[in-house]
Formats: sequence, C-alpha cells, structure tokens
Amino acid sequence: MAAPSLDLSATAVDLTRQLCDIDSVSDNEGPLADAIEAAVRAHPHLDVSRVGDTVVARTHLGRDRRVVIAGHIDTVPINGNVPVRDVEVDGEPHLWGRGTVDMKAGVAVQLKLAVELAEPDVDLTWIWYDHEEVGEDRNGLRLLAAAHPELMEGDFAILGEPSNGHIEGGCNGTLRAEIRTRGVRAHSARSWVGHNAIHDAAEVLQVLQSYRPRSIEVEGLTFREGLNAVMISGGVAGNVIPDECVVQVNYRFAPSRSVQEATEHVVDLFEGFDVRVVDAAAGARPGLDAPLAQEFIDAVGATPQPKYGWTDVARFSALGIPAVNFGPGDPTKAHADDESVPVAQIVATEESLRTWLSRA
Repeated sequence: MAAPSLDLSATAVDLTRQLCDIDSVSDNEGPLADAIEAAVRAHPHLDVSRVGDTVVARTHLGRDRRVVIAGHIDTVPINGNVPVRDVEVDGEPHLWGRGTVDMKAGVAVQLKLAVELAEPDVDLTWIWYDHEEVGEDRNGLRLLAAAHPELMEGDFAILGEPSNGHIEGGCNGTLRAEIRTRGVRAHSARSWVGHNAIHDAAEVLQVLQSYRPRSIEVEGLTFREGLNAVMISGGVAGNVIPDECVVQVNYRFAPSRSVQEATEHVVDLFEGFDVRVVDAAAGARPGLDAPLAQEFIDAVGATPQPKYGWTDVARFSALGIPAVNFGPGDPTKAHADDESVPVAQIVATEESLRTWLSRA
C-alpha cells in the first residue's frame, strides 16, 4: 500500500477530509506525521524539524514578534466513522467522521495557512504533535517542551482545540485522586466477623453528593469547577466481605489554584480517608491582557470564554507564553461516534486566522 500523501493546495474543507481518512489513532500517528512533514518541506519559507512524530515548521523573517500555532494529529479509536461523509445537521453542511472535531479540521486550517502565508506580519511557528489523546508521559508537546523548548518559544500561542470558532482563554486544571477505604475480609455468611470496605465508601460518596463546586473569576473569565466520582472498584468474590474499596475522584479546578492548593483541598475534604493523588496538571490563566491576545480578540470579534476542560495551552502557560484555544467544532462532539464539524466553521476559522496573521 502506498504511503499517504496530502495535497495542501486543496481547500481547508477538502484537506480536513484528507486528514480524517488517514488513520492516526494514538500510537499510529507515524504515517500522517510523514505525510505532513513531506508536504510542508516542499515550501522553502518553512524551516522544518521532526521530533518523534511531532512536526515543527517555522518562519525566520526577522519579525519582532512570534506566534506559535499548534494542533494534535492523533484521534481516539475509530468506531465505524471513517471515511468522512458529507451530512446535514439542522440544515447546515457538516463533515461527519472521526477526527473532524478533535481536531483535524483545526489542523487542516493550520496546514493550509502554513504553506500559503509566506510573508506574514509576525514570525510563525507551526506545531503538529502526537499522543495528545493518551497518557501525559507520551504527549508529543510535553516531550517537545522538555527536549527542545526553543522550538516552542513565542510571544503568543493558539491551540486549535475545538471551540465552536470562539476564543477560549486558559483552561481549568485537573487532578485525579484515589480515595481508599479499608475493611476486614470475612465469609459473607458471617459478615459480622469482618468489616465491609464498600459500605464505608458511602461516606466518600456523601461528601461528593453534598459538595458545591465554585465558580471563580480569573482575569475576567468565570471558570466553573467540578468534583466528581469517575470510577469505583472493590470486592473479592461473591461470598467474601471486601477489605478494600477505591473511589477515583476527578477535580477540575480554576487556574487561580496551583496543583498543590488543589491537592490540599481534596485531602481536606476527605479527612480521615486514605487519599492518593495519581495524576495532576496545572491549569492556565487566560493571559488575555497580552498585546497579541488583545489584537487577536479584536480581529475575531467575539467575547472570549473560559475553557472548562484541560488542554495543552497549559504547557505554553508553563513556559510563560499566553495561549488561547481557537478551532472549529463543538467540543461536546469530540470523541462522539457522530462527531461532525460545520463546514462554515472551518471556513470562518481559516478566514479569521488568515486576516489576523496578515496584519498582526
């Protein structure tokens, strides 16, 4: 079978089709990364680097400001939703299929502009990275920041996460903790001899049931927090009183909190229980007061909104680079089997970025 290739002279809509029809489920990004690298290397105004399956393309025009624009190229597993189809949703043309929302439509716009904007008013760094949909340890942007932070340097960054074509500033942080209860095993026919750890989990669930999450304003945007049980496990056998139960809790916290403060909050809530934080990532403050951010907001002409989920804008924030989320597609359709993106949003996102980058 021939290696996949990309025609970057196509429209952003047609390029979305091309990208989505190349399988790039996490761990299989290589062929798509190869196709992207080959396509952008054909354009001499771009200095192209490859780090694993992450492709970086930069201009070196001597501008006094640099904008970084990034998007991930992997998807969650396919479930009968490839190849892409043209459909209508509420009378509006959409592209339907895996990756249309998260986030190959955004990547298509980026690739289109990367090769066409040879003389932008700012220097540009384009990053297309792998392994966003899986564990933190394999995230291509994290690995790039660790190995080659100079390739991510800039004055402002845009991440092409689906945002319905609106600007979403910053992002909430996220923390996962295991709340463990302990008991004593016994035969269920003589349960009074033991102690049931699963029953004790009722206290954990009661804390969650009565918890009232906060809405916190950070730099003019109101972030909604959330604390929820996302998984529960316990039990030994059908006739054994369980000696352990684990409730996994996910805390989404406003970017005004540090990971340490978020951890302390969860530990305090579950005082008396065995609490173990298994994963955490800091959020990102909106950074909308940065000059380039203000210019971008004015160009798009929409009121910025907060990003409730965690995104890789936090990686730019950790490097001191203000960053926003901006891409076509409804984020509630990300990962859905009926994932689809409005054609009009692809076109509008391209027009907004092209216009702004030509005069930034």
